Amino acid sequence: MNLKGKRVFVTGAGGFVGSHLVETLIKIGAKVRALVHYNSRNDWGMLEDLDENILKEVEVVTGDIRDGEGIRWMIKDQEVVFHLAALIGIPYSYVNPKDVIETNVLGSLNLLLAALDTNVEKFVHTSTSEIYGTAKYIPMDEKHHLNPQSPYAASKVSADQLALSFYHSYSLPVGIIRPFNIYGPRQSARAIIPNIIMQGLEGRKIRLGSFFPTRDLTYVEDAVGGFICFAQSEKTIGEIVHLGTSQQVSILELVDLIGQMLHKNLTAKSERRRVRPRKSEVERLMADISKAKKLFNWKPKISLEKGIEKTIKWMSENSWRYKKEIYNI
Repeated sequence: MNLKGKRVFVTGAGGFVGSHLVETLIKIGAKVRALVHYNSRNDWGMLEDLDENILKEVEVVTGDIRDGEGIRWMIKDQEVVFHLAALIGIPYSYVNPKDVIETNVLGSLNLLLAALDTNVEKFVHTSTSEIYGTAKYIPMDEKHHLNPQSPYAASKVSADQLALSFYHSYSLPVGIIRPFNIYGPRQSARAIIPNIIMQGLEGRKIRLGSFFPTRDLTYVEDAVGGFICFAQSEKTIGEIVHLGTSQQVSILELVDLIGQMLHKNLTAKSERRRVRPRKSEVERLMADISKAKKLFNWKPKISLEKGIEKTIKWMSENSWRYKKEIYNI
């Protein structure tokens, strides 16, 4: 499937990854309808960062994926769906698990039900590596057993299984893309790389939670390329596919690397309020991406160093966006 000329519906379009995806879709010639969460300010989130010549090509709609009736008219006549909308803050899920479940599970159900009523050719459902919990072996392939260690992770397991059930029960052309940690420009400060960069731009003491967990970090440009390739492949319907780098880096290693790039000697300090509950901390994640290579010939191109360099540049120019004095959950 070639996405050029296709009518494409993107949920979570105002978010970090969603805004980059919408931008790329327009550049390759897709006709994009972008859903952003309704607010009285008519704020379109990170879509506001798009060049005006790109943004004018986007049909922006506002609403909430928890509103099933609203979703039905939004998705009507669309040919491809990228479902990215979710409440993704893990610490937030400890505080408001009901909100997370209603958005991530019931919201996904609304989209799946609505997709049955239209001629959707591909439904790309976005998962997360958090559903695995701490790695039992590395690299982690798609057969790794599921062990959600937070309410957020549990909500995503539920949403994934719903999506698969619609493929098996109704032959809905669903595929599940499972990114490991994505980073880059426009990301919120609740994520580890912008968190460290933001604090590093302000000073030398970096307040964090746990130091030793490892993550597999993919630059957003590479990840979006993976989303596009996944959607265009005829081999991904009914499949779960990882996006990652097959490399891992610890939190302390990130502090050292970012410090080098900022030309500062950064010192990390653990704060109790930032530490996940003991049994909830995911200590290790690292993707096996051989399935992505096999099905649609995807692999990341941008190194961690280059990706962080690009992220530092963007955050340096947009530091005013961040509430530096508070801990973002």
